[in-house]
Amino acid sequence: MAARVTFFPVGCGDMTLVKTDADEYILIDCHIRVSADDPDNDDVPDVAQQLRDRLPRDDNDRPYVDAMMLSHPDTDHCCGLSAHFHMGPIDDYPANSDKIVVREMWSSPIVFRRASRNHVLCDDAKAWAKEARRRVARFRSLGYCPDNERILIMGEDVDGKTDDLDQILVKADDSWTTVNGADNGKFSALLLAPVISGNEEEEGTLSKNNSSIISRMRIASGGTADACNFLAGGDAEVAIWEKLWDRNGDHADERLAYDLLLAPHHCSWHSLSWDSWSKLGEKAQVSEDARAALGQARDGAVIVASSKTITDDDSDPPCIRAKREYEDILSDVSGGEFICVADVGSEPLEYDVKPGGLTRVTKAKPAAAAAAAVGIGSTAVIGRQPVSHG
Repeated sequence: MAARVTFFPVGCGDMTLVKTDADEYILIDCHIRVSADDPDNDDVPDVAQQLRDRLPRDDNDRPYVDAMMLSHPDTDHCCGLSAHFHMGPIDDYPANSDKIVVREMWSSPIVFRRASRNHVLCDDAKAWAKEARRRVARFRSLGYCPDNERILIMGEDVDGKTDDLDQILVKADDSWTTVNGADNGKFSALLLAPVISGNEEEEGTLSKNNSSIISRMRIASGGTADACNFLAGGDAEVAIWEKLWDRNGDHADERLAYDLLLAPHHCSWHSLSWDSWSKLGEKAQVSEDARAALGQARDGAVIVASSKTITDDDSDPPCIRAKREYEDILSDVSGGEFICVADVGSEPLEYDVKPGGLTRVTKAKPAAAAAAAVGIGSTAVIGRQPVSHG
C-alpha cells in the first residue's frame, strides 16, 4: 500500500498519522476526548478506534506506532495519551489493555521547561514528560535505546543539558532519516524549531505554543524521494514563523516548500498576524514574513485545518481570515486545495502519497448513488492526482 497521511476528526486539536512507503507508522499528537470514548455519544467520532484500525500489531497482538511526536504539551495535542497509549517499560504492558505501544518517542525538552514555567501541565502531558525522562535515563545508563523504549530528542536544551545525548539528539536545522532506529530510505525530516537562541529577551517571549516542534517531513513514494513535503508546526504563532523566514527565506525551496501543510494552531490568525482578529476585524494586518514562511506551497498543495468548521465570525481559532489567507496562498499555485477536517464528516481525512503528488482517499459509493452523483467513471482532481468516486 502507498504512503498515506491521515487526519483524524478531533475538533480543534491535532492527531495525524503518517504511514511511509516502508510501512512505518508515525503519529503526530493525539486528541482523544472523553466524549470520543463514550459509546453512547454518536456525535463525537471514536477516533481511538479509527486509529487502532489503521495500526499494525506486534507478535503479542499489541497495536503500535513506530514513532510518535508530541509537538507541544497542550491538552488538545496529548489528550487521551494515558488512557490509550502504554507509558512505561514494555515489560509492564498491561495484558488485554489494547494500549498502543510507542516504539520511539520524538520529544522536545524545551516545551516542557517553558510549559512548567508559565503553564500548568495536564496529566497526559506529565505522563509524556515522565516517560521521555525515563527513556533518556535508560539511554544514559545503557549507552543505547532498547527496543520499544527508543527516543529522539528534538532540539537542544539550555545550559548543556543535552550535550551528552548526541546519538539521540536532532538539532535545529538538522535532518534525520531513521524511524524507530531504522533507515529505510523512504522518509527524512528537517527540524526547523524549536531553536535555542541564547538571547534572554527572545527566550522570554517564547510561550508554550511558540516552543512547538516544527518539522518538514519528506515522504517518499516509489522512486520519488520528495513525493510529499509535509510541513507541520503545532501551535506556533507569528513570532516563530517570522523567525523561520528570517533564517530560511534564502533557501525556502529546500527548507519550507510543501505539498501538504497542517495549518498551525488549528487555522489561527495568530500564526499569520500580531493583530487580534476579534478586535480589529478586517483592519488586522498580516505579517508578510510569517505569510512568506507559510506560503511556500508547491503545485497541487493541500492545506489542512484540523479544527471545527470555520465560520464567518470573530472566532479564532479557527479564523475565517486565516482561511482566506491560506486560500489566497493556494491561488498562486496550480491545483491547490484548502480543506477543514470537520467538513469531511465523522471519518478521517486521508491522502495517499503517489509519485506525482497527493490523492484524496474516498470511500466507494453504491453504484447507483455514485452514478447519480457524479456519473459513471468520472473523477475529481485533488492536488496533483485524480480521485475516483466510484
